[in-house]
Formats: sequence, C-alpha cells, structure tokens
Amino acid sequence: MKGRHRSAGSSGGALKIGAASVAVLIVLAGSWYAFDKFSEPSCGGAAKLSIGAPADIAPALKAQAGEWAEQAKANDNCVEIDVFEADPADIAAAVAAKSEKTLTGVGQANGKTRIPDIWVPDSSLWLQRLKVANPQSVPADTKSIAHSPVVLAMPEPIATTFGWPQAKVGYVDLIKKVSTDQKVKVGIVDPSRDSTGLGGLLTLAAAAQEAGGGNATQATQTATAALRALAAGRSSLKADLLQKFPRGSDATALSSGLTVAPLSEQTIIQYNAQQPPVRLAAIYADPAPPGLDYPFVVLNADRATLANELLKTFETQSFRDKLGAIGLRGADGAPGKGFQTPANAPGTIAASQLPDAATVEGLLQKWQAITLPARMLAVIDVSGSMLEKVPTAGNATRMQVTLEAARKGMSLFDDSWALGVWTFSTQLDGAKDYRQLVPIGPLVSQRAQCLQALQSIQPKPNGDTALYDTILAGYKAVQSDWDSGRINSLIVMTDGENDDPAGGLSLEQLIAELKKTADPAKPVQVILIGIGNKVGEAQMRQITDAIGGGTFVAPDPAKIGDIFLQAISLRSQVTQPK
Repeated sequence: MKGRHRSAGSSGGALKIGAASVAVLIVLAGSWYAFDKFSEPSCGGAAKLSIGAPADIAPALKAQAGEWAEQAKANDNCVEIDVFEADPADIAAAVAAKSEKTLTGVGQANGKTRIPDIWVPDSSLWLQRLKVANPQSVPADTKSIAHSPVVLAMPEPIATTFGWPQAKVGYVDLIKKVSTDQKVKVGIVDPSRDSTGLGGLLTLAAAAQEAGGGNATQATQTATAALRALAAGRSSLKADLLQKFPRGSDATALSSGLTVAPLSEQTIIQYNAQQPPVRLAAIYADPAPPGLDYPFVVLNADRATLANELLKTFETQSFRDKLGAIGLRGADGAPGKGFQTPANAPGTIAASQLPDAATVEGLLQKWQAITLPARMLAVIDVSGSMLEKVPTAGNATRMQVTLEAARKGMSLFDDSWALGVWTFSTQLDGAKDYRQLVPIGPLVSQRAQCLQALQSIQPKPNGDTALYDTILAGYKAVQSDWDSGRINSLIVMTDGENDDPAGGLSLEQLIAELKKTADPAKPVQVILIGIGNKVGEAQMRQITDAIGGGTFVAPDPAKIGDIFLQAISLRSQVTQPK
C-alpha cells in the first residue's frame, strides 16, 4: 500500500513519523488498543516498539501514546507500541546480565524480565550503575521526560515541630537528630533497588560526614550511626514503608510510627490524595538529593529512528499535563495542569547534579555490608611478609593496613552479626598452622573481644604461608555451626601464595577436600582477599570457582580497605560452585 513502511529501518531514507502522518497501533498491557481501524489488513506490516517503564509514569506514557494514535489513525503507516510496567531494578539486572555482570544489591535478573526497545527508568542513577558494570551497556546521551524531586516525608504534626512549612530544614541538622535521638524513627526504601531510597541515602550519608565536622573519627562514627538507623528502618517496598507512618495524630500513634523518610514528591501527593488519617508533609530540605528524572533510553539501536520520533510527543505540553495529573513535573521541573502542589513547594525544581559513579558504588557497598545479616570467620595472614612496608600508606606495614581495614569494616557490622577471628602462618598453635583468637559468636556479646584480638595481632617474623590447610580448616569451622538465617562466609586475607615447608595440602587436594566437605543445603561462601602483587591469584580463583565464592586482589596494599569493603558487600552475589 502506498506510503507504508514495513519496518523502522526500511529503505528510502529515515522513517518520518509525525502526529499528522502516522497511524499508530497501540498494545497496552498485552492487549490491542481499542481502535477498530487498526484491526484492518492495512496494518498487517506494522513496525513494533516496546517501552518498559515503572508504574509511577506508565499511565502518562500510555495515555500520550493513545492520543498520538487517535490523531493519526486516518493514515496507514502503522507501528505497534507495547507499553508495559516494569521495575527499573529488574530491567537493570537484565541489561547487566547481558555483560555477565551484577549490580550491587540487585543480584540476578528475573527470568521473566524482558529488555524493551525503549526503557524509561525512574532515575539516571540506574544508567550510572550500569555504566560502571559495562560502559557500553547503555547510550551515553539520554533525555529526561519527567521529574519528581526527592523530599523528606514527615507526618504533618511532627513536621510542624521542625518549623514546617515556614522554616527551611537542612539534612545536617536532621542527621544529628537521627544519630542522637532514639525517638526519631527514620525509614528508607532499599536503596540498592529503589532510586528514591538511593537519592536519599546519598544525601544523608554526605550530611552525616559533614555533621562530624573536621574530626575524621567523629564523622565516621556519625555516618555509621546514621546508616545503621536507616538500615533498621528499611523496607523492601515503598508500599510497606508507607504503612509505617502513623495512623493517628495522638501522641502514642505519632511516637510509635515512622518519623521521616526520603520519598518522591509524587509519592506524597498520591498518598495525601487518599485522605489518610495523618497527612504527610513534603520537606524540601537542603541540599536537594538527586531526584527522579525519568530518562528516555533507547536500548535497541535498530529502533532508534522510530524511538526519536516518539520522543517528540513526550516533550509536549499535552504530556506535561498528563504528568501533572499523576503528581509528576515536566522534565524542566515545572508542573503541568492538574498538579497538586504540596505546601511550601517551589514552583519549578531543577534536577540536582548526580554524584560520580564511584561515590554511588562505594556507598552501596557500605550499605550492603551493614544490611546483609552474616555469620563470618575472618582469617588473617601473619606470615613474615606481612611486615613489609607499604610506601603508598605512609610506610605502614601490610599488617597494619590490613588490621585497620578489618577494624573499619567491623565498625559497620551491627550487633546482629556473628564474627570469629583467626590468624594463620605456619605452626602457630603447636603443629597447627592457624590459631583461633575469638570463636564465631554474636557481636552483641563479643565486639570488644574481637577488637582487642585485632589490636593484639603481630606477624610471625619467620613464618610461612600455610594457606591451603587453613582454608580447609576455616571452611569446616564455618560449616560446623551453620546458621540458616545468615550468610555464612569464610574470609581469608593473605599477601602470599601457599608456602608450607611441612608439606600440607596441594591445590588439587584442597579443592577435592572442599568439594567432599561441601553441603548444598549449608552453603559457605569462601572470600579470598589478596594483599599486594605476590599473591597466587590464579590459584585463589580456582578455589573460589570450584567451591563458590570470590577472589579479590589489592595490588596496592594501601587499597585493602576498599577491597575488603567490596568483598563484604558482594558476599551474597559471588560465584556459585562450578
């Protein structure tokens, strides 16, 4: 038929599709859009285009696409647009999986998740995280099509005590109150999978550092206390978090309910529209967290021309008004018709600058270290080579930088953790190459004992590295009192290859013994951390690949703190046994 384009890449130049020249067949939620015109044979060769978007914006996308179809249905150039709702975390996991990667805290992709031609996640933070995993996984340039700032949600009766709506509230003041006043109950949606939670976490963590002033120790303690408070009040889903806000304005209800949580402006608008017993105030605190910017991401390059034409309809006033009706602002931060402006909200809210990807990833690793319940045995190399000095760490010894990393990591672990401490070299305890300093037990009762043990560790000047025998002994120790409610893991920190003058296990014998000992019903993750450039990395990887776990190496020992944190945070995502 004259003028028909059989696909987005058909011959005759770029496909030109406009509101006046294209008929669009819409597939919504798996069903044909209800236009009789599109059941006619003239649309049999329609191009197909899929859009995956979160439920927050999907209704506006569907409605705008429907209008586009209505205006153009008299023509016979057809494209089928399937707009489906999808959690951004699920699509991000699926995109990362194409590069054989996982995102911190997100894990493996759901097997039912499909990657659309066009993806509209709620935040560009997802794109940052994917680029860390693989720079080529998403386009470099994208356009925002909507905006919703991340604000502090607080029951209105409580918000008035902070000076709302007249006074300006700062995150630093808030974090000081959160860290010192147990009556303040702070909540957050899991920032590993929720952009609003991540935006709030980034700002709260930065404020916690600032609240510590110039004292590095005080700043770390304040930040750790704040992160623990957030972890205690976290929810996996936004709906679950909203249920924690008070259902009555009496003193008892207000004191027992949630005090404050970072949420999107849209969430508060929609929550208050349901006329709850206690309305939520939207507090536009300083500094503003990274907001939700809904980037338009073309994942299928073969559909780029068609996608770019479709993008134009999401840049119109008509679409801005549809966003306003569901509590979202336009991409420039200005609201459309029907937008229910919260009290004291700015008229236009510009998008905040995103932090660098390294900051985002580092904070998520800390978050994972805090929130994943664990039962862990930490085994530390005390062979003679640990006395070697590290120029990049002010000539501190390898032992000193390793113990400092362990102490800092332990400060993140709350009292729900169980921890044990061993050292190893050769013949440390009679004929044994390892020595138990603290048995695996709850930190609530033995934190001081663990810290004291770390402070007492000294290298054995002429000690060698009986790595393989120690790994097997440590594995059996973790397995012996395996806890189904925790991630059970063995972490071994070493600066050398296996070197045991007395003989001991070979690599092949160790792997065979580990496989014989392993019980699929009681998995133990083996995390091997190499310090310096003389470790047997290849052999370490053979071990963790065979039994399940991960190998992490810091060629520069001064970076051991970062590697330790990374290993802790990824302990639930390391490889399964091959």
